[in-house]
Amino acid sequence: MSLIPVIPLVINCCMSALGCMATIKLIPAFKEHFIGARLFGMDLNKITKKEVPESQGVISGTVFLIISFCFIPVPFLSCFVGEQCKGFPHNEFVQFIGALLAICCMIFLGFADDVLNLRWRHKLLLPTIASLPLLMVYFTNFGNTVIVVPKPFRILLGMHLDLGILYYVYMGMLAVFCTNAINILAGINGIESGQALFISGSIIIFNLLEINGDYGVDHVFSLYFMIPFFFTTLGLFYHNWYPSAVFVGDTFCYFAGMTFAVVGILGHFSKTMLLFFIPQVINFIYSVPQLFHIVPCPRHRLPRLNPDTGKLGMSYSKFKKKDLSKLGLLIIKVAEMLWLLDVREDDEFMECNNMTLINLVLKILGPTHERNLTAIMLLIQVLGSIAAFGIRYHLVRLFYDVQMPVQQ
Repeated sequence: MSLIPVIPLVINCCMSALGCMATIKLIPAFKEHFIGARLFGMDLNKITKKEVPESQGVISGTVFLIISFCFIPVPFLSCFVGEQCKGFPHNEFVQFIGALLAICCMIFLGFADDVLNLRWRHKLLLPTIASLPLLMVYFTNFGNTVIVVPKPFRILLGMHLDLGILYYVYMGMLAVFCTNAINILAGINGIESGQALFISGSIIIFNLLEINGDYGVDHVFSLYFMIPFFFTTLGLFYHNWYPSAVFVGDTFCYFAGMTFAVVGILGHFSKTMLLFFIPQVINFIYSVPQLFHIVPCPRHRLPRLNPDTGKLGMSYSKFKKKDLSKLGLLIIKVAEMLWLLDVREDDEFMECNNMTLINLVLKILGPTHERNLTAIMLLIQVLGSIAAFGIRYHLVRLFYDVQMPVQQ
């Protein structure tokens, strides 16, 4: 059992609330600066085209960093005043600074991506580089690579299994997945900031449920990052909701993903973290044929606006049949049989809807207004979090002993 540091958490909440108001005020204040620097885009799903500032995640990310930097002394204040602390907690301090370094690196690299418009292979490389400080902190402070083996595999692998360097590979891949999973589930107003907002809210609830347990210190650490992230993202979401006054850019997707990876890895609940990404995992699996170019993938896969109805419909990828590999053709045919794809073809050409969860929802529901579509996608995110809590607190009993910790 651990004592809850109430005063630091209250201070963190107050600073985060101020950060929310600052984000709401700063975004419109810097609007013309971004447009003047040619960091703007056109909303393709609007009849009226106007310049919309891009990369606004850099503002919410900057406010988040300011809050976190100012908050650094607060958790360790008792070590400077009074006689309550017998020694300075160097490991916790290094963990906090290392987490901030990884997030700061990711904001910088994400903004570079927005400005330079890097290729997809760079989007995989950048999070890997930014996660190195995080992995080094884990190595020096913890270094534990032993996992509890689920019940069905204990006959073969035993009760515990030391993954060694493979565990660090897994954590690096987690950082890459978190940063890109939000980025590929995009294309409509409010979806990037909205899904990050609900994921962070779910993590906060999880931390509060676990804060009195054996790993309470880890969940307090997570709250120190998730609370300011939630509030600054709320300020960004205020401007990003339909009709979007700003676009969040890759900067926010990278910043959000790395923040989730930081608290999941250093907070020792990386598997539970992935449970809160259920919609993103489904979207990734559905998108794999296009992401790896087994099926042709256009640059933009966002839904298409019907100007006559004002509703969004599925977007399609059109290609020549002869350019499609046998594996690609097999995937398309199987997906069509499973009602996962809408396929049109003639003697020479074939086209299918782009493989994103948004297009899949449109295939099921039909043409939908953008505001309603965003609300539906965020409802799916909420349902995913409810399923995550159900798995974490009930279904997990099928794979692990009740008394055994399942943090990792």
